[in-house]
Amino acid sequence: MDKPQRGYWCECWTEDLTEETRPVLRASFDAYSAPQVDRWVAVALRTISPALDPDASQEAWEWLYDGRITTRKALLRAEPCTVALTRARTRITWAIRPVIFLPIAQRQGSGLPSCAYDFTAMEPHTPQQAD
Repeated sequence: MDKPQRGYWCECWTEDLTEETRPVLRASFDAYSAPQVDRWVAVALRTISPALDPDASQEAWEWLYDGRITTRKALLRAEPCTVALTRARTRITWAIRPVIFLPIAQRQGSGLPSCAYDFTAMEPHTPQQAD
């Protein structure tokens, strides 16, 4: 990537609804297309749905069948969106927002600054044996 590129920043958060604590970031993902985002959320929902209670499972499958279309349309309009469900006392939220990814120094040999070659690998540490 050598120029700014449009994409989406995706996060998965959980929140304990019985405690006054902050939500916890569980995963994040950079996507470069609406279908990538769609698949990320869909795979997560399909993966966890067997462990959900009936109400939460119903929420998950409603999104997979109907809400998914609404989410995809919002993403194509470059609008932020969320997908959320509640299981017992835990709320799980996937938050997606459009972003512009800026190019940075690549980790590949051709993109590294010249000073990167000044560093050498350290010798692996071997434990000393007791006499």
